[in-house]
Amino acid sequence: MPEDRRVLVIDVGGTHVKLLASGRRVPSRFDSGPRMTPAAMVAGVQAATADWTFDVIAMGYPGPVVKGTPAREPFNLGKGWVKFRFAQAFECPVRIVNDAAMQALGGYRGGRTLFLGLGTGLGSALVVEGQLQPLELAHLPYRKGRTFEDYIGDAGLKRLGERHWRKHVIDVAERLRAAMQVDSVLLGGGNARLLKAHRAMLPKGTRLGSNADAFRGGMRLWAR
Repeated sequence: MPEDRRVLVIDVGGTHVKLLASGRRVPSRFDSGPRMTPAAMVAGVQAATADWTFDVIAMGYPGPVVKGTPAREPFNLGKGWVKFRFAQAFECPVRIVNDAAMQALGGYRGGRTLFLGLGTGLGSALVVEGQLQPLELAHLPYRKGRTFEDYIGDAGLKRLGERHWRKHVIDVAERLRAAMQVDSVLLGGGNARLLKAHRAMLPKGTRLGSNADAFRGGMRLWAR
């Protein structure tokens, strides 16, 4: 990637759309939600970045992405994302990956790493020797007819309470680390902050991501 090419990173979430561009230190954000269409997202990004300079875009999308294109409508947003022409709407090149994959790439430190995104839902991705592989673990069965996401996603946090939610996060991290045969587990997403005061409880090889991981991952996406 040319050194003078500036990247705008868009992290699309079920609650907020977060933005950061090359050369800027302070991110911007605006509300998303179940009524936000891709056109509304583009309009929000354009309004928030009216005085920003960028040449290309990296976008983290809250759903499966196949060959750089959303493959399924998101659970927590409006409709129309699958066939939307993002590069045409933004009038610049756009690279799209699953939002968990973008965070995983940003927080990767080497070896085999499993990323679990603790947010509105449950995102997941695997990075092996620098190679990124998005995963869809959220809706696999876990307990009592419920899925991993039912327990450690936002709905699980609200249903179980923070204390029991933390126990299930630890249990799931241990189970999936063994199943995926990884060196480390990286816990990210908005609800990972609830684990900061309980780092000592985390299994060996499990660490917490930072808010900057998604943005760093977006920058790395254009450096590959």
